[in-house]
Parts: sequence; structure tokens; C-alpha cells
Amino acid sequence: MNQRFWEIFFHVYEDLPRQGPGNRACAAQALSLCATLPDAPRVLDLGCGVGGQTLYLADLLPSATITAIDSHAPSIARLQAKIEERGLSGRINASVGNMGHPEQPAASFDLIWSEGALYNIGLRNALGICRHLLRPNGYLAFTDAIWRKENPPPEVRASFEMDYPEMGWLADDIAALDASGFELIVHFTLPDAAWWDDFYTPMERRITELRPTYIGDAEALAILDQLAAEPAMHRRYADFYAYEFFVVRRSFA
Repeated sequence: MNQRFWEIFFHVYEDLPRQGPGNRACAAQALSLCATLPDAPRVLDLGCGVGGQTLYLADLLPSATITAIDSHAPSIARLQAKIEERGLSGRINASVGNMGHPEQPAASFDLIWSEGALYNIGLRNALGICRHLLRPNGYLAFTDAIWRKENPPPEVRASFEMDYPEMGWLADDIAALDASGFELIVHFTLPDAAWWDDFYTPMERRITELRPTYIGDAEALAILDQLAAEPAMHRRYADFYAYEFFVVRRSFA
């Protein structure tokens, strides 16, 4: 992707409540399964984006302290503004950082949270990093895209090969968890509302809002069309793929 694509991409995505599928109800469901968290857990949100789920966590875990990391500085700036607006500066520390090298002490977190982000550094590599940062018996809650049906249409296959060429099936993720020293507690598929309410519906609205800004700019309008193709594809072919929420626990070994 060229620089112009990313310029338009972030013009769309930075204004959204979140940058991928998910919602508060799914976060609460996953969190309810982390049954042995301490009263005041230390939480790491890896690949936090603009922090939609970070703010859910702060609300759902009122005694937690949260470290939120993302590599995109403007997203962290937006999250920081929300933190200050809501008076959460004492509980959430948001900073620009590299998911592959989080620069956090080993065994220092009770819960690591990551929605739709671990694949960016390779799932197995990410699982090793998370295991290193978790205390024994600590939890990892994350979402990952998986295939649900064989022989997806070419446009679906092409879309995921561009963004996530290593995407696998549910059994592949479970095997990676087992090989990485995690105990699977539960997994569940995100409902369609988790794609639309806080992600695709605001995305389509944002794209519509931006089109007049780029009147006469054929390249920008073509990029907006390209971005708009993603929710349109989901309407037609959502049965071929899914986002799965995994809640796992680090073994003592």
C-alpha cells in the first residue's frame, strides 16, 4: 500500500469507536470467564488502537490499572484525550510501543487483552510474548480471524491474503495455544452485531462523510471505494469467516 492509501485509511479509521470487530457485551462475556483475577489486576492492552476496548476494561474492572500500547501515535493521542476527559489518568497509561517488543517486565500482568491485533506479529510469536509477560495462572483474552467454510469466493480470499495471509481455522489457533503453554478456558464466535454496531456502521457513515472532502480527487475516492468494499463483502460472505474470542490461562510451568 502506498502512502496515500494509509493517509486515507487513517482519515477513516482514526475517527471510529474501534478499529475492528467487537463490542462491550463480548468484552464483558470474556472477562466474566477470567474467574481468578485478583481484586486489583494489572492489565496490558496490546494493540489498543484508539482504545474502545481499553475504556470498556476500565469500566468493567474498576480497580484495575491498565497499560495500553499501540504503534500508531495518533491513535494513542486520541486515547489519551479520552483518558483525561474521563478522569482515568491514574488508572490507564497509554503509550506508543511495539507489540513485538513491549518493554514490560516479565511476569508482571494478571491479564493481557488484545482484540484483533496479535496476528500483526504472527500468532505464535505473539503468544510467546504474552506468556512471558503474564504471571503464572494469568489470563490472555484475544480475538483472531478464522476461516469457517472451505472455498471462499475469490474476493474474500484476496482480502484476507492481503491483510492476514497466515489466517487459519479454529483448530489451528487451538493447536498454537496448546504448543505455547496456554490452557484454553473457552472460545466463542463474535456475533454479527459486534461487526456492525461499533465498527462497520460507523465506518460506512465516515466514508460517506468524507466523500465530499475529496471531490475531484480520483485517487482518494478510489481508496474510499476500496475501504467501503470491506463491509459490503461482509454483508454477502460473512458465513465464510469469523472473529473468535479466546480466553486462556498461562500454565504454572
